[in-house]
Amino acid sequence: MLVRFLVFKYLRFDKTQPFISITALLAFVGVGVGVMVLIVAMAIMEGMIKHFEDRLSTMNYPLTIFQKGYGSVDSALLSNLSQKFPNLQFSPYVKSQGAIKINDSLNAGIIYGVYFDKEIGINKILREYSSNLKFNQDSIILGKRLLNETSTKLNTRITLIFTQLQAGGMGLIPSMKRFNVDGYFDSGLHSYDSSYMYIDISTLQIIKNYSPNVYDGIHIYSDNPMEDIVKLREFLPRDVGIIGWWEQNGNFFSAIAMEKRALFIVLMLIIIMASLNIISSLMMVIMTRRREIALLLSLGMGRRDIQKTFFYLGNVIGISGVFLGVLLAFLLLYMLQIFPIVSLPADVYGSSKLPLHISFLDITFTIIGAIIIVLLSSYYPSIKASKINPLSTLRSE
Repeated sequence: MLVRFLVFKYLRFDKTQPFISITALLAFVGVGVGVMVLIVAMAIMEGMIKHFEDRLSTMNYPLTIFQKGYGSVDSALLSNLSQKFPNLQFSPYVKSQGAIKINDSLNAGIIYGVYFDKEIGINKILREYSSNLKFNQDSIILGKRLLNETSTKLNTRITLIFTQLQAGGMGLIPSMKRFNVDGYFDSGLHSYDSSYMYIDISTLQIIKNYSPNVYDGIHIYSDNPMEDIVKLREFLPRDVGIIGWWEQNGNFFSAIAMEKRALFIVLMLIIIMASLNIISSLMMVIMTRRREIALLLSLGMGRRDIQKTFFYLGNVIGISGVFLGVLLAFLLLYMLQIFPIVSLPADVYGSSKLPLHISFLDITFTIIGAIIIVLLSSYYPSIKASKINPLSTLRSE
């Protein structure tokens, strides 16, 4: 009871020593601001990671089956997969490299021959921009960035130059075919929007001399790709491979994860710097209350109670600052989510809205880390207060 009384007494504003109360207030606000900045920064970082994960998983597809060695990916395999895994969506494709000639410009890219209806069904970016359009064997879907860079509009005729060669009058010449730009997509990722092209699968099968039931691979949509890839690997023959979207971008996400950890450590230093005000505030209280502490000790109050008093005092200042920071962080995140305070260039990020994602794991680590710093900051001054010698202090003061 006495410990609680002393804690609330020392928390009150002292008119004779206002600087002590100001220092405690600065410690409280500093810890709160540090926690707020850390939570908001982690939410923005996690939001960007989720945003890129969503875009990359769509354009790379959750799972992709491909030929390995002399393996065969054909309609028989597709039929078996559809029967064995009815919960998954499959879209076979034929792949080629080539160049697109628009006016006087020539741009290299990757050409996918697909069934448009199946591909749009599993690729939400294609579905977002091309779901209401009609396609035929002369249709092509290009990235919006490529259209903008070449000043091309829909319903424009363009020429595709394939790497497959055909006999000509003077020897072998590349295969070429005219297509009509009937749709576009915008993933917000430059490498895909400027190089991916989608045409009808039968057209590319003819150009590559494939029979109608032979494919280069199969795109798969799955809600749980990391679990389904294990089941599919067990089912597929050894000469057919399968890869997940995360395996194609491992280095990218490893780099982002490292940046996130580094950002967490750097911003945690803000809380550490703010906690120094807790130490200085408690030390000033101890210095100004030495005579009072010595008197309490001489009247029979235990040193452990003195230690608890200043330890709890520091905790009240610091931990209340932590919860203030959490409250401010959620308020700021709500404002960023509702109001367009921060806008991003849509042509770079694929969205003008700041992506935010609150990870409760990040919030938990932030709160635990901040509380540990506050506890450590309160411990040293409390030890110093408990070691005051009442006899020498009362004699000198």
